[in-house]
Amino acid sequence: MVDAYSPLLDAGERLSRAALSALQLERLKSSLSHAYENTKHYRAAFDAAGVKPSDLASLADLSKFPFTTKSDLRANYPFGFFAVPQSEVVRIHASSGTTGKPTVVGYTKKDIEVWSSVVARSIRAAGGRPGMKVHVAYGYGLFTGGLGAHYGAEALGCTVIPMSGGQTEKQVQLIADFEPEIIMVTPSYMLAILDEFRRQGLDPRKSSLKIGIFGAEPWTEAMRREIEEAFAIDAVDIYGLSEVMGPGVANECVETKDGLTIWEDHFYPEIIDPETGETLPDGELGELVFTSLTKEAMPIIRYRTRDLTRLLPGTARVMRRIERISGRTDDMMIIRGVNVFPTQIEEQILKEPALAPHYVLEITRPGRMDELKVIVEQREGASATDVLAASKGLRHHVKTMIGISVAVDVAPPGGIERSLGKAKRIRDLRPR
Repeated sequence: MVDAYSPLLDAGERLSRAALSALQLERLKSSLSHAYENTKHYRAAFDAAGVKPSDLASLADLSKFPFTTKSDLRANYPFGFFAVPQSEVVRIHASSGTTGKPTVVGYTKKDIEVWSSVVARSIRAAGGRPGMKVHVAYGYGLFTGGLGAHYGAEALGCTVIPMSGGQTEKQVQLIADFEPEIIMVTPSYMLAILDEFRRQGLDPRKSSLKIGIFGAEPWTEAMRREIEEAFAIDAVDIYGLSEVMGPGVANECVETKDGLTIWEDHFYPEIIDPETGETLPDGELGELVFTSLTKEAMPIIRYRTRDLTRLLPGTARVMRRIERISGRTDDMMIIRGVNVFPTQIEEQILKEPALAPHYVLEITRPGRMDELKVIVEQREGASATDVLAASKGLRHHVKTMIGISVAVDVAPPGGIERSLGKAKRIRDLRPR
């Protein structure tokens, strides 16, 4: 664990576990009261559950309070969850709204400062330092990724290159010309950037990049190894979601790379059984739930993220960690009674040297049973013999490790559409 007196740590990171717990309880009481007094939804929800903010005497008492879901946010679209006057809201972000109305979030000036500070803390934990150049290839706009990374990097004292997503050829040109040490982007789009390096005949290992901070979608240890080897960089995970704040809720520490340290002085985590809602002890796999401790414009109480992980003790910091997100309850596929996540398939793909980490999972139901097809690219230069063997190997790995039979189609290099943001891994073609 990093020495608590290290100049690399800020005051929040230096807290002992006991001091952190006391601060969490103080801030949790304030956040519950703020939500109850200023948000109609929370007043109604708390009253319906028969609880008041004053019922919180310990951190464990949080389990008495009701959950917040994405459907709650959508039902109060656009500004029903705001807990301050509109005049105090200095910025609004929103989700993409691909499955309905977008979820809208607001920020006060202080919220922006807190958000910037936790992203700055995240970049520093990843190995970033003041004076480094940060190439931000997360999307700007209503999506929180680009501006969240941007303000955090500036708060740390870095120079920001606000590239945003897309224009992959120009991404590579600016990396070559501007020589940033850090890149912040989704891991799937980093692979598209890698392809473009190779297309231009550039050696990615000779680029200026030293650190990659990747988030916004689940990715695997195998993907980390792929990117680190290709670019000769440290690849670390960042976690966040707009409903809780944006990127910077948690981040891996480069010295350990053993899961994401949650910045617990601002975000209180729980793990619950996704079926029963029961709070689970640390170490148990379940759904991640967050309560904001310092948000003004839009406090969030027991928000169900749908992300599956487990809480682990701190290592590089006193604050607890979450294991790398293994999947989401809403991207889980049930194929012939077996629960399957895209990351499980990704792990098997990356065991085959002739296959590239670009893939789509296609679900069909030609008869009475669901069938899964893995459409995956071959690597540049792989022979027909190698590709055939890899296809057979992938089917074997999936059957052995996951327990289902799949069809495998191998596409030529570039045959899978590249995503400029979060990768779309599942193509559901079943009749509705």
